[in-house]
Amino acid sequence: MSVDYAVVIPTMGRASLTRVLDALEHGSGPPPREVIVVDDRPEPGPLPPTHGARLLRTGGRGPAAARNAGWRAACCEWVAFLDDDVLPARDWKARLVADLEDLGLDVGASQARISVPLPEDRRPTDWERGTAGLATARWITADMAYRRAALTHAGGFDERFPRAYREDAELALRVQRHGYRIVTGERVTVHPVRGSDFLASLRQQRGNADDALMRRLLGPGWREGIGGAPGLLRRHAVTTGAGLLAVLCGLLGKRVAAAVLGTAWAGLTAKFAVERIAPGPRTADEVARMVVTSAAIPPAACLHRVRGELRHRGAEPVRPDPLAAVPRSKAVSR
Repeated sequence: MSVDYAVVIPTMGRASLTRVLDALEHGSGPPPREVIVVDDRPEPGPLPPTHGARLLRTGGRGPAAARNAGWRAACCEWVAFLDDDVLPARDWKARLVADLEDLGLDVGASQARISVPLPEDRRPTDWERGTAGLATARWITADMAYRRAALTHAGGFDERFPRAYREDAELALRVQRHGYRIVTGERVTVHPVRGSDFLASLRQQRGNADDALMRRLLGPGWREGIGGAPGLLRRHAVTTGAGLLAVLCGLLGKRVAAAVLGTAWAGLTAKFAVERIAPGPRTADEVARMVVTSAAIPPAACLHRVRGELRHRGAEPVRPDPLAAVPRSKAVSR
């Protein structure tokens, strides 16, 4: 029996959406019952041709809200989420169905294998290395198919995550706590590296506010739960503290203390910059970017973390809507 599935694509209006829709329209394999494009721009403008896809708008509430709107509008057994900047293979539909068709009812989701192409003629930049981390990340929704019943039981994505950061891992942990397994399929989807500007890594520090929400929801061991590496926030706090105290001591006329603290700040900042420069291409532009942002990232990370702690100090886990819940069939092993 053919797999009953829909495809949901949140978008910010990128031109790359056309490639995703082309693969769905012209690729081989059983077609989805429907394709839902969710435009999450605050001020919707023209979109690339949507090839007959159903269009929803969420007004800039973030990718978690966009995905929720998409899966709740679909009525299929499976909902496959795709980002609007991935490159699905021409046989993606066939491979998705092959990944899903024999799964037992205890499986709540199937993750694709993500490939991030990097330059072959030089070392990758800091931004490119960050994107390459998607290839080994758990449960990312760049290409992730969820059983609709699992989404319903878990309550969907937590819309308090305003960025494409942590919201996928938090949902996956919640789905597994409801007794479902998450498996990795055989389909492979390419995730190209998007362009970046000089301060892109600095803007990424806003994710520290989302880490505060993760800690509130999942406890201090949340990084181990998602298989993440230890963060640098403590080191950033020491660096920021040394810099602030150096300035304060200087203003108070304590020259020796100011010099010692200023040296500590400079040493920690230099160490951070070198760690980011060494594995990269070491071009003049990349070195300049790493030096400037390595000085700015520690205070920005601390500021966003404090902001997140204050904002989410009373955060409670997502509760599924009891009216939306459906009885779950007895789990069957794969």
